Amino acid sequence: MASFSFNSPKSIHYGPGALSGLGGIARAQGAERVLLVTDPGMVATGIVERAEAALREAGVEVTRYAEVAADPPESVVLAATEAAREAGAAGIIGLGGGSSLDVAKLVALLAGGSETLAEVYGVGKAKGPRLPLILVPTTAGTGSEVTPISIVTTASSEKMGVVSPVLLPDVALLDPELTYGLPPHITAATGVDAMVHAIEAYASASPNNNPVSRVLATQALTLIGRSLLRAVRDGSDAEARGDMLLGSMLAGQAFANSPVAAVHALAYPLGGHFHIPHGLSNALVLPHVLRFNIVTAPQRYAELAPFAFPELAQLEGQERAAAFCDRLAELARHCGLPPDLRSMEIPEEVLPRLASDAMNQTRLLVNNPRPVTEADALSIYRAAW
Repeated sequence: MASFSFNSPKSIHYGPGALSGLGGIARAQGAERVLLVTDPGMVATGIVERAEAALREAGVEVTRYAEVAADPPESVVLAATEAAREAGAAGIIGLGGGSSLDVAKLVALLAGGSETLAEVYGVGKAKGPRLPLILVPTTAGTGSEVTPISIVTTASSEKMGVVSPVLLPDVALLDPELTYGLPPHITAATGVDAMVHAIEAYASASPNNNPVSRVLATQALTLIGRSLLRAVRDGSDAEARGDMLLGSMLAGQAFANSPVAAVHALAYPLGGHFHIPHGLSNALVLPHVLRFNIVTAPQRYAELAPFAFPELAQLEGQERAAAFCDRLAELARHCGLPPDLRSMEIPEEVLPRLASDAMNQTRLLVNNPRPVTEADALSIYRAAW
């Protein structure tokens, strides 16, 4: 077996009602004064107030930064970092979807040390130290609560990543009750996002593709495959919500160590230029990238298919891999997601620009099972249009 490394948060707390223990968790991390990083939508749900109450009940002083936006720009990261410094925060808590968690990771890094944002873009450039970090997801999709990755949108609308084990939180707190109020379209998009994480981790060409990540990916697909449509149709289905949150976390651990590839590379320009939510961007290109990949590398997808769709076990090889692509597209439609780029009002004439921008995602494309040229990227976008 080839050598590999596997990194994970120090601690994971899972369970309905787990948010009530947030204050004790913060104190155990030595964070008696914290900055809570979230977004306006979360404030409107009342969950932020519940989190702050749990913190104050445990004697933790909390300052709120609630200006995170989707596809967070550099300005938000810098403003939140300044808020942490002004508050004298000894710890950072991220509460919300992937954008809030990604911003919280960088605030913990930038407020806890002397590095600048410009210095840490890329793989392994962030060295730390950082402030204690607790991440609390309220969507089941990004897996950001267990990944060493933060994605930021630059002034030129390009997605840039900070990738370093330093960004892994001290604690990931998963409370499925926080996801009960998610609208169906967000449940669907984030759920497909989590499936993409598991699929790309399992099939990754990364030298660090490892048996631990592959096992996590298969379990993630089992949980999400049986629960996504149920969670979309009935947001209060406790079993489905629990499966989705746990599956998302497992997929996050998988791709945190066996990195994602061309689906994400082609999704990022959609978010950068058209502000399409990340999960939906992934869903729009997923079946088309996989159909491109299975021409030369069908095996891993054929292996994965029955974990998400058990009935596909009766098929074999290339036929099973192709059916997997079709079933993923069908699942997205049944969940109510838009079927193509055209329905998102993306003009056909911008597809070459998207293909050109996708080629900048070299850290992702290198992990794809089949090499992707700019002409290939354009063909995939055209198929998705």
